[in-house]
Amino acid sequence: MTEINSDAPILVTGATGYLAGVIIQQLLDKGHTVHAAVRDPAKTDKLQYLDAIADASPGSIHYFKADLTTPGSYAEGMAGCELVIHTASPFTLAVADPQKDLVDPAVDGTANVLTSANETDSVKRIVLTSSCAAIYGDNADIASMPEKKLTEAVWNTSSSLKHNPYSLSKTLAEKKAWEIAEAQARWDLVTINPSFILGPGINPNLTGESYSTIVQFGDGTMAAGVPDFRIGVVDVRDVAAAHVLAGFTPSANGRHILSGHNSGFPEMSKILREHLGDRFGFGKSILPKFLVWLVGPMLNPGLTRKTVSRNVGIDFIADHSKSVRELGVSYRPLEETMIDFFQHLVDNGRVKPKS
Repeated sequence: MTEINSDAPILVTGATGYLAGVIIQQLLDKGHTVHAAVRDPAKTDKLQYLDAIADASPGSIHYFKADLTTPGSYAEGMAGCELVIHTASPFTLAVADPQKDLVDPAVDGTANVLTSANETDSVKRIVLTSSCAAIYGDNADIASMPEKKLTEAVWNTSSSLKHNPYSLSKTLAEKKAWEIAEAQARWDLVTINPSFILGPGINPNLTGESYSTIVQFGDGTMAAGVPDFRIGVVDVRDVAAAHVLAGFTPSANGRHILSGHNSGFPEMSKILREHLGDRFGFGKSILPKFLVWLVGPMLNPGLTRKTVSRNVGIDFIADHSKSVRELGVSYRPLEETMIDFFQHLVDNGRVKPKS
């Protein structure tokens, strides 16, 4: 049982990121003091959205220079903090060097943050943003799992540098975190393992897989047909709330799957089309798997034929009951997530109606 003093500052790493921004917003709205770890506090243009929410909230924010690859760089921002929320990790599917661009920053960055925690006497708990990707590599893996669904007891064993390197990076980073946590007894570790995060962030100009995927639903990319990728979807606001709950729930422990809905691209596209009609380039039909297999790698180098074979048309099933039971997470309807996110992108000019 770990009690966190709500008056102590809270360190959030990767503070300008998609999820971190919403976590910080929720912390500031509750009146907390946030130590925001960023690569360069002097680049104030990157901090404007955080500053705006801080100005409108009862909490306060302070910036600290830190980087995943620089040992000791989180020490200053961590000083005096009882709770550390570590979100910083690269998320992209197309990289030139998976080891250098994904695995090393994820694993070394986690080790960097947790090593600093070992050296900071005030730290009592670390909440780590892991991923469902640390539990499975492909949908085809799920059928061979003990309960034929994702649970916190399972680890990803199918990903490699050549196949799903992002998933490998999340698996190795979380394993490194547990290794470091179990070697000491002063602070405890709680992990949040989200599926595909969607929903409106605080910065409409961010790039990344969440934003680019939703843009492609409406910009005509999928007009000829929607690939039958079946995925878990969770609202960024729910994931952020889970991090805060994990920090301040004394009994919280272990891993927590955060996945609101076992869904997929066809259902997601249908929700948008039914709400917004034909003003955008939404696809109406499902693209045959053989076509996705044939043209997918040409459209997206990160979308290999092995990935298509092991995921398209195969159900994603995850059990989120622990997050509900032990953290008290409440999940938004998928319709709310999709509509709010798409409208957020439209309002900020990221997606435009058909001319």
